[in-house]
Amino acid sequence: MSTQRKIRVWLVLFLVGLVLSGATAFPLEHEVRWLHSLLDGSPAPAALVDWIARVEQGITETNDKYPFIMYGTDWLAFAHLVIAVAFWGVWRDPVRNIWVVEFGMIACVGIVPLALFAGPVRGIPFWWTLIDISFGVFGIIPLLIVHRLIRRLPVAPEKPLPQAVEAG
Repeated sequence: MSTQRKIRVWLVLFLVGLVLSGATAFPLEHEVRWLHSLLDGSPAPAALVDWIARVEQGITETNDKYPFIMYGTDWLAFAHLVIAVAFWGVWRDPVRNIWVVEFGMIACVGIVPLALFAGPVRGIPFWWTLIDISFGVFGIIPLLIVHRLIRRLPVAPEKPLPQAVEAG
């Protein structure tokens, strides 16, 4: 398999995760309700079932009384999709757009301090914070591989800028 093809395979893996994590923010209330009904009565740990029940209650009550608050999750979803679009440049010209991969890696690393700071401030259980951190840990893996593969590609020579025509 060519290096270009390997880059695209790893890029697709990363983009599928990014798009899915964004798209799932739109139907959040329905997903949490479904997850709670799935876990309730299952052998799942009680702490997990209780947390999901609390999240469901919070989302439902907030959406019933203040649906505009959920608009924030719509923007979260939109941001994921827009970031995914930025990776189109990597698909087209990986060498020139390696900075997009580096941006994605920085974002993955940034998840860790954000989750460690904001989780306790927002009352998120530590074990759930670890789940949030895992998005950065698992997200950076394909990006590191893509970055390494891009560095193997030859760099195209710079095209000279067109000369301005002087008015006479």
